[in-house]
Amino acid sequence: MPQQRPNNQNIDEQYYQISTEILSSFPKYHPPVDLFSFREDIAVLAPYCRKGQRLSNEQVEEVANLCAEGNLFVARSDHHIYSRHIVKQLDLVLQDDHLTDAEIADICIRALLLRMREFYTQPVKAMFEPLYKDVMVVTEYLWGDKHRINTFMRRLFRKDEQARHAVNTMITGLRIWTHITPEFRRKDLDRVSLALLLHDIGMSKVPPFLLKKAGPLKQEEKEKIIPHPLLGAKMMQKTDVSFDELVHACFQHHERLDGSGYPQHSKDRQITRMGRLTAVADSYSAMICERPWRKGKDIVAAAKELVGDHQRYDHEMTSALLGVFAAGNFGEMVDMDAIVDIKEAE
Repeated sequence: MPQQRPNNQNIDEQYYQISTEILSSFPKYHPPVDLFSFREDIAVLAPYCRKGQRLSNEQVEEVANLCAEGNLFVARSDHHIYSRHIVKQLDLVLQDDHLTDAEIADICIRALLLRMREFYTQPVKAMFEPLYKDVMVVTEYLWGDKHRINTFMRRLFRKDEQARHAVNTMITGLRIWTHITPEFRRKDLDRVSLALLLHDIGMSKVPPFLLKKAGPLKQEEKEKIIPHPLLGAKMMQKTDVSFDELVHACFQHHERLDGSGYPQHSKDRQITRMGRLTAVADSYSAMICERPWRKGKDIVAAAKELVGDHQRYDHEMTSALLGVFAAGNFGEMVDMDAIVDIKEAE
C-alpha cells in the first residue's frame, strides 16, 4: 500500500503526484518531465532527475518504487509537457486525481480536436477507433458529474475549422441535452456525444475551397454542399458505425421546424429530437465562430437570436442554451483557440 505523505497544500498546488499508470506511459529510461521525490525525513520534495536524462536500471527500479509508495511527483510548471503527453493517451486523465477540472477539460478538448482532425482527413474505421476510445473517456468523466460539462462550455472555439466546429457542437449539444434530460443511461450519453461530434462528417467530402470562400456561394457551389447530411450518414455506415442518434444527427441537422431546411424539408415532429438538438447546437457553434466573410457573434447574443427564431428551432432547446448564461454563475470564457495554437507551436 502507498504510504501517506503529510498533508501539504503547497505541494498540491505546485506538483502532481504521479500514479503508476502515468509512469508506465512515460519512456522507461527518458522521463519527459522533471521528477521529484518526497523526502520523508525533512517532509519536502527534492529533485530526482531532469527531463530527458537517461536513467540507469537501478534508477528505473527506484523510480517505480517511489511511485508505488506515492512519493513521486512532477512540477505543475511542466504542465504543458505533461498535458501534451496525456492528450495522446487520454485515458490517463481518469488515473490522475491531481488534475483540476479546468485542466481535464483543456486536455479532453485538445484530444478530441486531434482525433477529429485525423478522422476528417481519413474517415475510415482505423481512424474512428482512437476517436471512439477518447469520446468514451470524456463520457466516463462526464458520467461522474454531468455539471462538469459547464467547464467544457467555457472553452468553446471561436475560430472556424471543421474539427473545432465538431467539438463545439458536441459540447453545446451535451450542455443542452443534460439540462433537458433529467435521467439518462450511460449508453445514451455515449451515443448522443458521438452523434453530436460526428454530425457534420459529410463535410469532409466538400471541396475545401468552398469552405474558405469569402462571400456568397453560387448555386452550383451550394449544390456541392447540400448532399453532405446524406453523405455523412452513409460514410458512418461504411465504417460499420450506425445507430439512430448518429443517423438523425447527420441527416437532420440542417432541417428546420418550418420546413425551410434541407435535405428533405421536414417539418415539426417529422424532425427527431436528436435532429432538433443537433440543429440548435450546430447553428450556435457556427454563429459564434469567425468566418472568412464575418466575425463570430457574441456567445449570449447568438443564444438569444436562436431563442427568438422559434419558428425554425426547438424553443425548449434554445431556451436551455440561453439559460446557461442567464444563471449568472457561468464564469469567464477561456480562449481555447489561443491555448491550442500555443500548444501546436511548441
